[in-house]
Amino acid sequence: MSTTESDAIIVSFNGKKCIHARRCVLGLPAVFRPGTKGGWIFPDDAAAEEIARIIDTCPSGALTYQRKDGGLNEVIPHSNSLRLLEDGPSEVRGDIRIDGQDPRTRATLCRCGLSGNKPFCDNTHIEAGFKATSDVATLPDAPVLERHDGPLTVNPTKDGPLKVTGNLEIIAGSGRKITAGTKFFLCRCGHSKNKPFCDGSHKEAGFKSE
Repeated sequence: MSTTESDAIIVSFNGKKCIHARRCVLGLPAVFRPGTKGGWIFPDDAAAEEIARIIDTCPSGALTYQRKDGGLNEVIPHSNSLRLLEDGPSEVRGDIRIDGQDPRTRATLCRCGLSGNKPFCDNTHIEAGFKATSDVATLPDAPVLERHDGPLTVNPTKDGPLKVTGNLEIIAGSGRKITAGTKFFLCRCGHSKNKPFCDGSHKEAGFKSE
């Protein structure tokens, strides 16, 4: 974890979580400048409000911030959601609780089964040529949640799927609703024929979570 700060904001970066979505670089190139000698984050070059707004778009939570100017720090989203990224991980937002981890509001979870930083994505899916559509069909009779917020517990089961409990809406890459509910078993071995849901293929594939 590295940090850099201005008079108005502290910006922290955890490279182990970064999936190089480049939303920071494309959204605020004056501040986020990869390849610059001596560091790549320059918080003096934009207003703290702008920097915070861009960091909030970071899907993995690799970038976080703390306001020093009295401005609003990151808040827990009003809705828990899991968005499928094409041929890549799941982007989760909400009041996320993962076993052995500090609570967070953003995470990208491995779907290919090959990450060296499970349950998080580390971009291994790119080299592996992992294929998994983000355009999954909407399930018939998808329930409507009475509430969309609250704790979302992610439990990586041993050599098996992610058990996710709590109010959650699963959405396609486009944002279209796929389904909603309060308990899901999600594939993380990369072999399910019913992605993003587990179908037991991890057993035949010999998936190992560690």
